[in-house]
Amino acid sequence: MIPLGILASARNAIALVVDFLVIAGGGGGAGRDAGGGGGAGGYRTSAGTSGGGGAAESELALSVSTNYTVTIGAGGAGGTDSDGNRHGLRGSGSVFTSVTSTGGGGGGSWDATDQRNGGSGGGGAGIDYFAGGSGATDQGYDGGDGASSSTSNYGGAGGGGATEVGFDAVDTRDGGDGVSSSITGTAIERAGGGGGAGHRSSGNMTLGSGGLGGGGDATASGGSGSNGEVNTGGGAGASRSTGVSGGAGGSGLVIIKYPDAYTLTIGGGLTSSTATAGGYKVTTFTAGTDNISFA
Repeated sequence: MIPLGILASARNAIALVVDFLVIAGGGGGAGRDAGGGGGAGGYRTSAGTSGGGGAAESELALSVSTNYTVTIGAGGAGGTDSDGNRHGLRGSGSVFTSVTSTGGGGGGSWDATDQRNGGSGGGGAGIDYFAGGSGATDQGYDGGDGASSSTSNYGGAGGGGATEVGFDAVDTRDGGDGVSSSITGTAIERAGGGGGAGHRSSGNMTLGSGGLGGGGDATASGGSGSNGEVNTGGGAGASRSTGVSGGAGGSGLVIIKYPDAYTLTIGGGLTSSTATAGGYKVTTFTAGTDNISFA
């Protein structure tokens, strides 16, 4: 049997350097017609390309017996068909210690007050407020621009994704695609933007598709916009119908990768799973907020 003191010394000889992927909640899609799709949640990582064309960030050098906060951001609610609430709401931020990703922008609609700016920007509307929302630097791209009533493609635009802008209403109205990460050992694309909707009475019935990586599709008459995929930070699709809501943005995600010599204590407020391979542990957090600590 190896003495405990020797085991402790071996752990201390292995630096506690942690890779991370932190994705915020996606933005909600706009309700009613001619609305924009929700933007994807902000995407920050040390293990590959960050959102918005950003380079990989530096790994984090952490300490044992120290509390670090983890929070999984919720997706933003979809807009409704009531005055002042047709725009989608911005998603909530996700956190791993000093790293915070910004919630995706809500899809734009007729409202004077909206939440288009975010991790990736929400798509612009087709009736006023045409410009897409801005994405956060090194987290995501802008939403596409809506089209005015003077064009043949009157309608809302796609929400921005982590790897490309949302498509304008005069184009496809699709949401921008997300970024692929292999931090878990398997390449998975996340943080796609939501699709924008055409105007129901203009003769243009085109519906935007969600971007690859969890973006929700815009939906035709009678149905709410499609939700962004859970734990991808995907933006939601807009609705083209009167009386129904845009989709809700997909919830965010935090993944950390660290040497398997260390043990992680996880607070009860978090939902997580851990896998071990190649000398590392990979812990994926899918819901909640609490502290974690290493030993």
